[in-house]
Amino acid sequence: MAKKDSKKVRYAVVGAGNIAQVAVLPAFRHAKENSELVALISGDAEKRRALGERYSIATLGDYEDFESVLDKARVDAVYICTPNSEHREFVVRAAERGVHVLCEKPLATSVQDCELMRAACEQSGVRLMVAYRLHFEAANLKAIDIARSGKLGTPRLFSSFFSHVVRAGDIRRDPEVGGGASYDLGVYCINAVRHLFGAEPI
Repeated sequence: MAKKDSKKVRYAVVGAGNIAQVAVLPAFRHAKENSELVALISGDAEKRRALGERYSIATLGDYEDFESVLDKARVDAVYICTPNSEHREFVVRAAERGVHVLCEKPLATSVQDCELMRAACEQSGVRLMVAYRLHFEAANLKAIDIARSGKLGTPRLFSSFFSHVVRAGDIRRDPEVGGGASYDLGVYCINAVRHLFGAEPI
């Protein structure tokens, strides 16, 4: 069971791929006031060792050691950065351990998986949140306010384009692990229209 009496949230990062290396792990250097990176869980022993040294992470472990790592490091919350197809497994395993979850987008690759993850967290009394930064960015919040204010009339049409270069072999292109345009970049376009219109897709 996670320790709950610490001022700082004790985090384990789960997954050591690109998003973890270029964004998540470095971000903990700027979150020292309320967060502490105490563990790294990855299936790649070399990445674990190198990243553990770089970020001074005391507790390291394989995916098979997930629960024991959470216990040993007294983890309060996990930040899940695994391939999309693996999100459900680690959300449920964390919830069963009484550990809060911050999960990279998309939450899962199916509605059924999302519902199972939500139910597991509700049953265990832990929080589940998608790590989706645009919910907090000032420009997006202002655009939503304007769209909903009526100043522009009634919004009826939305067009969005978002792209970037993806390296050959990048898992974000692999549908077997929940990759593809919709799950990687399309999330931004879909969430933008959901919040601007205050409605869900039909």
